Amino acid sequence: MSNLKEKLAEKIDAQRPRTIRLLKEYGDTKVGDVTIQQIIGGMRGVKCLTTDISYLDPYEGIRFRGYTIPEVLEKLPKVPGGEMPYVEGFFYLLLTGDVPTDEEVSAVAEEFNKRKKVPEYVFDMLRALPEDSHPMAMFSAAIVSMQKESEFVKEYNAGINKFDMWKPTYEDALNLLAKLPEVAAFIYRLKYKGGDIIAPDPNLDMGGNFAHMMGIDKPYDDVARLYFLLHSDHESGNVSAHTGHLVASALSDMYYSISAMINGLAGPLHGLANQEVLRWIQGVMDKMGGKVPTKEEMTKFVWDTLNSGQVIPGYGHAVLRKTDPRYQAQREFCLKHLPDDPIFAYVNVLYEVVPDILQEHGHAKNPWPNVDAQSGVIQWHYGLKEYDFYTVLFGVGRALGVAANIVWDRALGYPIERPKSLTTPMLEEIAGIK
Repeated sequence: MSNLKEKLAEKIDAQRPRTIRLLKEYGDTKVGDVTIQQIIGGMRGVKCLTTDISYLDPYEGIRFRGYTIPEVLEKLPKVPGGEMPYVEGFFYLLLTGDVPTDEEVSAVAEEFNKRKKVPEYVFDMLRALPEDSHPMAMFSAAIVSMQKESEFVKEYNAGINKFDMWKPTYEDALNLLAKLPEVAAFIYRLKYKGGDIIAPDPNLDMGGNFAHMMGIDKPYDDVARLYFLLHSDHESGNVSAHTGHLVASALSDMYYSISAMINGLAGPLHGLANQEVLRWIQGVMDKMGGKVPTKEEMTKFVWDTLNSGQVIPGYGHAVLRKTDPRYQAQREFCLKHLPDDPIFAYVNVLYEVVPDILQEHGHAKNPWPNVDAQSGVIQWHYGLKEYDFYTVLFGVGRALGVAANIVWDRALGYPIERPKSLTTPMLEEIAGIK
């Protein structure tokens, strides 16, 4: 039996007084000023959310509970026979901030296995959808279809104490997260493999079981573990994470909240970037006749692209000021497992020439590659060539971080989110426009 819930309760009891003190004694302390540009420009950079799950450091990349990605990959217990950590152990870290022991990871993995059976009505519903439904629409619908399973709703309707709301929210989180890999794999096999469904293996961990149900051989199990981990969280302000937090702030249950999160992730400005990058790279390959270019040839191509007013997809980041560690982790995997892959060869040459060119070009604050510059290449290499499904993979991973955040939102009693709007005339008056 896992002690994760008991460990989490201890962490919550220690955290609540800190949050209460900040509100009571320092509630009027100013954190920063907001500009008109930030108000109109999507609140970019406005410091108005709280999360202890992850933090995006401009120079070290995403930190999960204070640990960098290399530290997470090094410290977390590995799946026997694999190179990557258990996803279940990573979720333990997200919830508690503690690196779990081998025994604790095994207990959480067993807990996930107990909860992973998907109700048959979910599959019936997915089969009834139009054949040309987008995988993300199917994924969102499957999640919200399970809303009647919510433990939180049952206890809320029975009159639960506010400070105990995190407990059924935790149950919903584990129940839903345990089911997401099978739901995602079912959508893939139903839509792209003629409905040839592969049953789950109760003896496998989350990443290994997903690879099994997808019908993809090793080392794709490690690809899945790495992919879910790298995409799990990215502070609270991005569209998917913020949407999950916002919907949950209304005391909507985990199923409503994660379904809404998926809907935000489906947008082309958020979760679709990796497939856009892959499509662009394949277009470059076509233009060059499939021949791996020299650095000089790629340099000329990149300059021609920039001088024509286009951008280099997968490069640049709103916050990061160095190579995205998520990109680097995938690059190291590629160097080991697919050094001769033709698409990776192009990715490799781009990595060697683009940053220097963008620095010379002068228009990019961050000339380094982000996670999307490489993630689609790995999926394509292992036979997953359906672009539209890539964001479903992203969604499985992102649910880990958002679910952990929602549990903590409930534990600390965060209120419903309700920022104040201003009219354009009000902004013009503030700006001194006559």
